[in-house]
Amino acid sequence: MLLLSLLLTACLVAMYYAGDLSKYQTVVSAEETRTALRDVTDPDQLDQVIKLHPSNKLLKLLALANRDAMEIEAASRKLLSDIEPKPLPKLGDLGASSRTDLDGLHRDLKTAESNATGVAPRYAALIKTTRDQVENDARSLNAGDDRLSSFMALIDDQHAAWTALTAKALASRAEYYSAFDKCVALLAREFGIYRVSNGQFVFPFQSTADAYNRAATAMTTATNQAAELGAERAKLRESQLARWKAFAEH
Repeated sequence: MLLLSLLLTACLVAMYYAGDLSKYQTVVSAEETRTALRDVTDPDQLDQVIKLHPSNKLLKLLALANRDAMEIEAASRKLLSDIEPKPLPKLGDLGASSRTDLDGLHRDLKTAESNATGVAPRYAALIKTTRDQVENDARSLNAGDDRLSSFMALIDDQHAAWTALTAKALASRAEYYSAFDKCVALLAREFGIYRVSNGQFVFPFQSTADAYNRAATAMTTATNQAAELGAERAKLRESQLARWKAFAEH
C-alpha cells in the first residue's frame, strides 16, 4: 500500500509539473512569436522568420495563412486573365479595321463579358477547396481547438475579403467589355460613314459622336476602376499581415 501511495503521489506531482511546463511552453512560444514578428512589415518576410523558428506552431499557422492568401490571390489573377478569349485591340487602333474585323471583335467581347459575369462560381469552388486544405493542415499542427477555431475564423475573413475584391474586379471587367462592345457596335453600324482623322473617329452626326463618346468614357472609367482595385489588393495584403500578427500575439 505504501508503494502504491508513493507511486500515486509521484504521478500527481508529474502531472502538476507537466501542466505547469505546458503553460510555460505556451508563454515562451507566445513571447518568441512576438519577438520574431516585431520587425516584419511585409508578408514576404514571413518565410524567413519561420525558417529561424521551425518548431513554433503559431508561426507555422501564419505560414499557412500566408500560403492561403498567395494561392487565392493567384487564382483570382488567373481567373481574370482567362476571361478574354484572346488579346483585345485598343479602341484607338480600330480605325483601320474592316467590317469583318469589327464583327469578329464584337463576338470576342460578348464572349469575354459572358465569362466575366459567369465565372464567379469557379472561384467560390476553389475557395472551398483551399479552405478544406488549410483546415486539414492547421489541424495537423495540434495547436489546440480554441486556437484552430480562431485561426479558421481568420481564414474565413480572408477568403471573404478576396472574394469581394474579385467580384468587384469581375464587375469592372464586365463593364469594360460592355462599353467596348457598344463602341464596336456603333462603328460596325456606321461603317463607311465615319472617317478617321489623326487617330480620332469623326462622325457626320453629333448624336452618333455623343453615343460613341459616352461608351468610350465608360471604358475609361472601368479601366480606372481596375487600376484602383490593384491598389486595393496591396492594401488588403497589408491589412491581412496586421491581422495575422495580432492573432499570433494574443
